[in-house]
Amino acid sequence: MKGLDVLGASKSGTGKTAAYTLPLLNKLHKVVKKDQKVIRALIIVPTIELVDQVSRSLNDYGKYLDVTNVKIQGGIPKSAQLERLKKGTDVVVATPGRLQSLIADKKIHLEHVQTVILDEADTMLDLGFLGEIKAILNYCGKERQTLMFSATISQNIKKLAKDFLIDPAIVEVSQRRDIVDFIVHRAYKVDKSRKAELVAKLIKDKSLNQVLLFVSSKEHANKIYEYLKKKNIRTSIIHGDLNRGARAKSLALLKSGKTQVLVATDIAARGIDIPQLEMVINYELPEHTDDFTHRVGRTGRAGHKGQVISLITTTDYDAFSKIDRHLKLNIKRDIYPGFELTDKQPRQKQPKKKSLIERKGGYDFHKKKMEKRSRATQRGKNKKSDSRKKK
Repeated sequence: MKGLDVLGASKSGTGKTAAYTLPLLNKLHKVVKKDQKVIRALIIVPTIELVDQVSRSLNDYGKYLDVTNVKIQGGIPKSAQLERLKKGTDVVVATPGRLQSLIADKKIHLEHVQTVILDEADTMLDLGFLGEIKAILNYCGKERQTLMFSATISQNIKKLAKDFLIDPAIVEVSQRRDIVDFIVHRAYKVDKSRKAELVAKLIKDKSLNQVLLFVSSKEHANKIYEYLKKKNIRTSIIHGDLNRGARAKSLALLKSGKTQVLVATDIAARGIDIPQLEMVINYELPEHTDDFTHRVGRTGRAGHKGQVISLITTTDYDAFSKIDRHLKLNIKRDIYPGFELTDKQPRQKQPKKKSLIERKGGYDFHKKKMEKRSRATQRGKNKKSDSRKKK
């Protein structure tokens, strides 16, 4: 509200979108003119799903205000977006790629933009949008307020903030591990060849009707999608190769209850908001702890209890231990009945037997004792040397 640049972080599901759209609407409704619409605010997000979510929030919160917004995103013909821009708008919500394309075509003008918001900044870094964002900001008004939001403040986000923000106020509401407060975590060890079978068994045994199932690649997404369909489990799919319409339809099917499972790559971990989502299943672990945080943040939102199941094979043990340690979760690794392990398990490290020195107080104690003896010996030598000099 004071016009400062802001670097903001808060866990998923706590209302970051409301945190920046409400003050923005308050700011804009005082200056907008119905017959002289110019783009005064720009919100850049990484995915088309998040464009839809932010635009919907602006419409809901600004229902009784004369503040309009236009979505600029892939998957929709440029002509339709240009028609809406011609009518005039106060806010543009955009993905970087499509927005830069319209700028290059000289179809959009941002010189009046006084507020720039970068949401899910960490995801935009991961997706390689840094160059596009830098280019876009060059076209915005020089006197502007810039706000950057993320679920966590990593070293990369801090570096990005130095490039884009001027003496920002830093607001970090919670640590990333706080996301687990409303989430019950379980982990099942399973043979590699029986992982898909276990997913189907869990869905049927637990009568799950709304599951977001995460995989690491589009190829694996397609495989588990086909497998679950053959098992008569109502399943939809979402990944980067699908167009906007197909992705929106898959998400809508899960929200409406027409499908039980939505198979997704990590692109769906950002910006998807499913009220009271029943379950997240990590079919495959993500590479980074932050990605794990974003995935599980799709459940346990807005104070509702959530559940997460992670399936781990022998090749996942170390990675899972790392995530578990970083987030201080202490998740017990169970074996689901009927899925006893046959894969060769890695050898457990045997606790090293303590030496006599360690049992009697440890190496430091022994070292100090030896140093004390050495000093006493040296003092004795020094006394002898002094007496000889006197003689």
